[in-house]
Amino acid sequence: MDCSVVPLRQKGLFLISTTDYFYPLVDDPYMQGMIGCANVLSDLYAMGVVNCDNILMILAASNEMQKEERTIATRLMIKGFNDQAIAAETAVTGGQTVINPWPIIGGAATSVCTQDEFIMPDAAQVGDVLVLTKPIGIQIAVNIHQWRNLPAKVEQWAKLMQFLTEEQVETAYRKAMKSMARLNRNGAKLMHVYEAHGATDVTGFGLIGHAQNLVRNQKNEVDFEIERIPIFKDLKLVDEKVNSWSLLKGTSAETSGGLLIAMSPDKAQSFCEHLEKLDGVPAWIIGKVVPVKDTVKGRHARIVDNVEVLEI
Repeated sequence: MDCSVVPLRQKGLFLISTTDYFYPLVDDPYMQGMIGCANVLSDLYAMGVVNCDNILMILAASNEMQKEERTIATRLMIKGFNDQAIAAETAVTGGQTVINPWPIIGGAATSVCTQDEFIMPDAAQVGDVLVLTKPIGIQIAVNIHQWRNLPAKVEQWAKLMQFLTEEQVETAYRKAMKSMARLNRNGAKLMHVYEAHGATDVTGFGLIGHAQNLVRNQKNEVDFEIERIPIFKDLKLVDEKVNSWSLLKGTSAETSGGLLIAMSPDKAQSFCEHLEKLDGVPAWIIGKVVPVKDTVKGRHARIVDNVEVLEI
């Protein structure tokens, strides 16, 4: 799943680690650094690991930028990454830097935990519900924002302007950027409070891809049914009228997305309300855990026909 979990020689301790990096998604290098750090830590948070003991930074400076541009952008990415690590109450203690055509930011996050400090993502049971802590639509918001300045996307931008204003495009982009930079740490904390049965974070494989990975990891013979999807406002229209990312099929890629959590239905609403108080933004019950439908093919995640769309 999201992390490597290794029992240590010392009895009762586990080494939980993960690594990730990516190329620029946003035009603000400081925010890119913050997002890069949040994205790395999210894998730990998906395991219910609240405290990261160490981060190593993975960094590439672009050799296709002018020297002054490269220096400014790289320093801002580093600052954003370090500031986010401080916000997560951890620290960057080293890493690796290379020269590359494209800038890269990411890292490796590690935590040493006792058994009760993490939650294995394998205990979903029939009757549980599925909670999602961030809307989807990151790829669309970022892509359409980039079109405005790309000569190769002139036609797509012109078509987009038939349905949205520049202000709507900018608003979706700002919402997406803020969402990517928000840590999933409070969600990880509340997974323990409300006794979650397992989780993953929604990133590159999209909502349905990560739901599929999570359901296949369960001990019980269950399926996941997704009945509603929170989406950044206006992006459903873009997906339908301008260019399809298969948003409602759940295959549109996300970056530093929310936690997808299986938990008891009697605790899920309280979890969502508590998380909203801490983070200032909603979380949603988006589906349920049901008995496995096809015993031959095994556990499966699916989005129901006529799925309810929540525009956020």
